[in-house]
Formats: sequence, C-alpha cells, structure tokens
Amino acid sequence: MSEQLKVEAADASKRIDKWLSDHLEDVSRAQVQQWIREHHVSVNDRHVKSNYKIQEGDLVAWSVPEVKPAAIEKENIPLTIVYEDEDVLVVNKPVGMVVHPSAGHYSGTLVNGLLYHCDDLSGINGVERPGIVHRIDKDTSGLLMVAKHDKAHQHLADQLQEKTVEREYEAIAHGVIAHDHGTIDAPIGRDPKERQRMAVTEEGKDAVTHFTVERRFEEFTHLTCKLETGRTHQIRAHMRYIEHPLAGDHKYGPRKTLALPGQALHARTLSFTHPVSGERMKFTAPAPEHFQKALRELEETS
Repeated sequence: MSEQLKVEAADASKRIDKWLSDHLEDVSRAQVQQWIREHHVSVNDRHVKSNYKIQEGDLVAWSVPEVKPAAIEKENIPLTIVYEDEDVLVVNKPVGMVVHPSAGHYSGTLVNGLLYHCDDLSGINGVERPGIVHRIDKDTSGLLMVAKHDKAHQHLADQLQEKTVEREYEAIAHGVIAHDHGTIDAPIGRDPKERQRMAVTEEGKDAVTHFTVERRFEEFTHLTCKLETGRTHQIRAHMRYIEHPLAGDHKYGPRKTLALPGQALHARTLSFTHPVSGERMKFTAPAPEHFQKALRELEETS
C-alpha cells in the first residue's frame, strides 16, 4: 500500500533519505536508501536519488516492498532476562532494539536474541514474531513478557484483553502538568495527516491512560503512566493530545528537546498472572542511565 506526505517549510532542504527515515517508525536510513534505489519512493511523481533535497510542498510517496517470510536467524545478542521458567520469561529491552523483524530490520531484534537464548517459543503470532505477546517501540525501553509455548501465549493474551495485566511507564514530558493525577480517555487511530503516526480521532479505538506527576521542573514534568488499554503509540499520542509531548520524541513532539537517544519513556513495572501456576507476579526495572541522567540535569537546573 502506498503512503504519501507533503513536506512542510521547517523540513525544506533536508536530504530525502534522512527526512523519510525520521518520519517512519522502525525504518533505518539505509533501508530508505534501498527503497529509493529500487524506485519505491517518488517526489512529485518522479524518482529521485537519496541525496535529493526536499522542498516545501513536495509530495513524497513511498510503498513498502512486500517481504516474504523467511526463517529468522538466531543471534547471540546480550539480553537482560529479569525472570525465566519453562513457560514464560520477562526481558528488559534496551532503547534502540526493535522487538521483532520487519521491513528494514531483519537482524539485531529482540526475537533474534530470544531464538538464540530459547529452544522453543510460542508460534501463535507466526514465524516473524515467535513468543511475542505484546511489544514496545524501538526507542522505548523496559519490560516485556514472552511466551515459550502456545498455551502460555493464549493465557497472557487473554489477560491483556481482559485488562488484568498491569503496565506502568516512567516518562518525561514537555511543559509543566498542573494536575497531580489525571486520566486521558480519548480514542486513538491513524493520524489522517501522517499515516505513520497515531492521533486522537473520532474513528479511533478506545484508549485510556492514567498518569501521576512525580516531579515538576521549569519546562518539563517527570511522571508515571498506567495503561488501561494498549494501543499503538498510546502514551506518545495521548501526551501530544494534551499538549505535553514526551521529551526526545521527534515524531510527536518538538525537535528542540532533551538530548536523548529516543523518547523519554520506560516500561518500568509489569504485573500479570502466571499462565500455569496462577501466581500473581510483579517485576520492576529501573530506567536506563540516559533517562536518569536527564532527570539529574533537570534537578540541577531547577
């Protein structure tokens, strides 16, 4: 399916390969360059080279080449395993790691590492996403639960559907949020102006995010967010909706922001019922060093 986007004045004179990779979630600049070479990208209905400088008003169109499923290679990638038994495991994913193979990311993903670490993973989500019950964005860090067999996978998926899985995120947002606690209850769907982004729309699916302010700084707010639903980019889209986009989130927020390798969002706490033993389990992982460093610097300047 073809997508298209009109270039805004602020992006004029940027290289098309850099601009497009910045706008597409989980797609590298190298992959965009390959698409351009294979004529999957056009500007004003004509093909260009990767070094083409886009101009205001240019209509950029692209289509993602169809990828045939292939065997995913096992890779000896260091993983931070928080918990593991014969049914499930919980992993703390770092910033910059894609959860499963997709266009532009065929290696170096969490799944590649999991296949090396585990002999068996559930197959409910197909060969490209073995064991993956839910996911978090490439530039979001934190806890994920993984199923080792189909029975465990279905049980965990049912808990997500029934909203009994508890997920708490730590975040830094632009601006000073006035309320100590709040709930954002607003449906989320594809942004009609930019299809690679999510937005609050009338046609969207129900989405509910609860937040609590941890600390306020001069121009930022440290907060925790609890998900009641699990829509794509839910926290990122909801925070943009209330005009407090996440720091470091160039897709949903301003370019001028904190120096971070991705959005300031960390899946800190994960709680679910074990699919076999029935035991309620809770796991917590501290935010990565770059996140904590940003908080320390904000404290020093406040």
